[in-house]
Amino acid sequence: MLAPQADQVVALEDWEERWNEGRTGFHRLEVNKMLEINIDKVLAGRTGVRFFFPLCGKAVDMKWLADMGHSVFFEENNMTYSEEPVAAIPGAKVYKSLERNISLYQCDLFNFSNSIEGDFGAMWDRGSLVAINPRDREKYAALITSLMAKGCRYLLDTMLYNPELHSGPPFFVPDEQVYSLFGSSCEVEPLQALDALTDRQRGWGLDFLTERIFLITLKAN
Repeated sequence: MLAPQADQVVALEDWEERWNEGRTGFHRLEVNKMLEINIDKVLAGRTGVRFFFPLCGKAVDMKWLADMGHSVFFEENNMTYSEEPVAAIPGAKVYKSLERNISLYQCDLFNFSNSIEGDFGAMWDRGSLVAINPRDREKYAALITSLMAKGCRYLLDTMLYNPELHSGPPFFVPDEQVYSLFGSSCEVEPLQALDALTDRQRGWGLDFLTERIFLITLKAN
């Protein structure tokens, strides 16, 4: 099933073009419902959690979490933000909100590491794994697990559809690959499966689209 998309590559310039042309149907103006529904499972009674959002775009989820008192750290390859950079590290620009506990790193995701901001207690992956080029998924999973602190709770959103009908992105991520990518070091708990087909996806030629939500936690040593 992966074969139709296995060699698909979306370059950074392609993502920049999408943003410049306003082709950002993936960007939402409200807090993601799957995050809202599952926030208690992610927090597990904790306060002041350090959240990481890979490939965050301009997700309003970050403000929602910061307003709850959590520290939020975001990574994005190619966005332009209004804040001035207040710090610099090799390969990255850093933008910080003076009003909230929000830090945004503008860099190549694969150059990010726990030497920059340490480990994280939670992660929200709404559109990152499905945007990563399929050939990079093992490298991506290794990065994500390296950023997980003990007790980290990683909420992952994937999409199932017929990859013969749409070349992506977002890319098709079958359940078995989620288990393959994370199962050796993590517990993988499926939470929800819901029909996410809209007129937008019908326009891609799809006849079904299932959104899958997983909660991923490190295995006990």
